[in-house]
Amino acid sequence: MATQCDVLVVGAGPGGGSAALHAARAGLSVILIEDHAEIGTPVHCGECLSDEAVANLELDLPNSVISKRVDGIRVIFPDGTKKRLSEPGYVLEKHLFEQWIAEQAVSAGATLHLSHKLSSMERVESGNKFHGWLCEGKGDAFPIKTKIIIDASGVAGVCSKLTGLNPRPQTIAGIQYEMLDVPTDDYLDFYIWPEFAKKGYLWMIPKCDGRANVGLVSEDKKGIIKQLDAFVEKTHFYELDKSNPPWRDSSRSIRGFGGTIPISGPHDKTYSDGLLLIGDAAGFTSPLFEGGSHLALKSAVFAARTATRAISEGDYTAKNLGEYQAEWKKEFPPYEKILRGKTALYSLTDEDMSLMGRCFPEEMSNMGPHGKIMVGLRLLFRKPSLYFRRIIPAMLAFGYSRAKYYGW
Repeated sequence: MATQCDVLVVGAGPGGGSAALHAARAGLSVILIEDHAEIGTPVHCGECLSDEAVANLELDLPNSVISKRVDGIRVIFPDGTKKRLSEPGYVLEKHLFEQWIAEQAVSAGATLHLSHKLSSMERVESGNKFHGWLCEGKGDAFPIKTKIIIDASGVAGVCSKLTGLNPRPQTIAGIQYEMLDVPTDDYLDFYIWPEFAKKGYLWMIPKCDGRANVGLVSEDKKGIIKQLDAFVEKTHFYELDKSNPPWRDSSRSIRGFGGTIPISGPHDKTYSDGLLLIGDAAGFTSPLFEGGSHLALKSAVFAARTATRAISEGDYTAKNLGEYQAEWKKEFPPYEKILRGKTALYSLTDEDMSLMGRCFPEEMSNMGPHGKIMVGLRLLFRKPSLYFRRIIPAMLAFGYSRAKYYGW
């Protein structure tokens, strides 16, 4: 006999845990499944969350999930030019953060099943009316009969794959080391250095006890470990022993980990009959620096709210779930503009990127309309030809990567 619930959440990352929490708090019966044996492992991201995000999501973070308080972001251009974006936030111990959200969901009434993997979805209908999904998969809780599925399965997009709702997104490869003894002044460092990360960027994200996540993402997926090793040698004055790479060197690095990130923007369809996509499964990442936690957590709120209303009305069809997409489109940043700016940025030479960086003020957080005009005038004076290379969209992409636009 099938296990029954109102909402099945697939994936217990930050988005999935949040969706389960909000749906359970609304009084729905919720099952949360995770295909790994432990929540939060492996870690796939830089682990950052801004104050803006914490306030927007009304999170009361326990000290146990916080690794370090940080002052903001510093962008470092190819010639070494450094510009600050001072907007404070946290570096989390991401596995503990995800476990905490899942524990909150369970406390609110959700049922959690680890080592459970969804493998098939069958529509439940009678008289041409959609009633939900019958789900099969690996794990004792299957089969599961549910009215609505919230897909938080990450870039894998399990439900899109099983139903054919969306094609596979374009992705970028990422890898990072958690290193020891990395100096910091409490800023997140983002390096736009094509020498090491073609059509991507590199980062140093400080954590407590001298630890730091040092990594890169690049559209060039070949040789990214070699590129990261070269970056570490250049920036941290550490000659790597090729016979003892960082992930095996206990004196300087603890572990290496990574994954893929969707970069083609939100899917055209983030909802269907009895189905809502959130987080990476919906393509929600900040296009320039690929931040995804704030977007995943907020889309979970929207999805849980839509599911609660639809279930109260007894109508789980796509027509009645469409407000979910309308809601996130109204709230989230203009992806098309940011993607155009990102493409424009990556078309620039190292010299042009650096010139743009030098034209920015030292503190970019206070750059209002007047400040943007001044930057534009500086660029016009120094190299007018940049206007024909779409330098303005590239500049705007930086602005839309701020915390208030769900950048981190």
